[in-house]
This record gives sequence, C-alpha cells and structure tokens, in this order.
Amino acid sequence: MAYTVKEVYCTLQGEGYHTGRAAVFVRFTGCNLWTGREQDRANAVCTFCDTDFVGTDGPGGGKFKTAEALATHIRGIWDASVSPTGSAFVVCTGGEPLLQIDTDLIEALHAQSCEIAVETNGTIAAPTGLDWICVSPKADAPLVQKSGHELKLVWYQQKAPPSRFEELAFDHFYLQPMDGPEAERFTKEATAYCLRHPKWRLSLQTHKLLGIP
Repeated sequence: MAYTVKEVYCTLQGEGYHTGRAAVFVRFTGCNLWTGREQDRANAVCTFCDTDFVGTDGPGGGKFKTAEALATHIRGIWDASVSPTGSAFVVCTGGEPLLQIDTDLIEALHAQSCEIAVETNGTIAAPTGLDWICVSPKADAPLVQKSGHELKLVWYQQKAPPSRFEELAFDHFYLQPMDGPEAERFTKEATAYCLRHPKWRLSLQTHKLLGIP
C-alpha cells in the first residue's frame, strides 16, 4: 500500500494525556468526515476542523510507496530533531489517519523502535498493535472505536454531551474547548463541567498558547 502524508515534523504534544511530550507528528492526508475544502465545510459531518490535511506539500510530507519507506522517513526526522537513540514517540493524525494506517506500517514503525499513538475520530476500527489510541468523537458520526486509552471530546457539540461517552472503555477522559470565535466561552464552560464531573479533565491546546507547531 502507498501512503500519502501532508507533513512530518517534531514538536511537543500539545493536547491530552501526553501534553508536553516530545513527539514526531505524522499528518496523513484525507478524512471521511470532511474533504478539507472550505467550500464543503458547511455541509460536512465535522464542521470545526482547524487543520490543513490536503495535499503532500507540508514539511516532511510526500508520497511513500512502502511502509518501510515511510517508517524510515519518520524515524529519520525524529533522529535529526530529538535523539538517534532510544524509542521515538510517533503521533499519527490527520485528517483521519486510520484511512491509511495498516498492519504493515505498524510493524515497520515498531521495527524502527517507534511507539505509535493515533488520534482518530473513532469511525473506523483501529488495527491491532497501536500503542496509544486517542478517540475524538464527532456528534453526527457513528462511533465504531469504543475503547482505547484516551477519549478527547471537543466542547461544545450539542449532539455530543459528555454523558454520552463516559461509560465507554477508555482510561482517560478529556474535554477540549473548541477553538474559534467562542473559544473563551467554551473554555469557561468546559472548566465548569470538569469541576462538577471529576471523571473529566480539561485539555488545552498548549501548542497554540506556546506558538509552536
């Protein structure tokens, strides 16, 4: 299988459980809930995405004919930016990364001593072998992946109250205020909800606060 990747770069994870941890981000192209084109946003299943996942023109992006080629590319970027020794923490995101991640890529990354985390909308069942699964449900999309390590719900989605998800089989539950013109209000509301419901923790997009990728 060939893989198309928007960008590959090293930074600190800005959200959720691994906030502050050095990571190499691999942003796969494509999504099953939005085309990525602004003219299609209003009618998309997910209307609030803040990420460009169209094309392969980002830093480190490209088309890779084999899993081994992509895994070597990812490990090389980690080695050059972080450390050529030890394991690499790889965050696979998108778009929707599970449209492309398969067993071959998981095995190739593990062969390169990579710890694999995935950030998914949960509409596709995750393949076996992933080291960390973070699901971010979208209100009008069917949730297929109902277990994992971390559930990160964007606040506020009218059809997706936190109570709808809190009995699912995840280890950690986060509310993340939606970015945009109402970010201040959503942050206050999410904070208040976490205070009243301690099962949930607040996740902020600290990379945006720090001005890093």
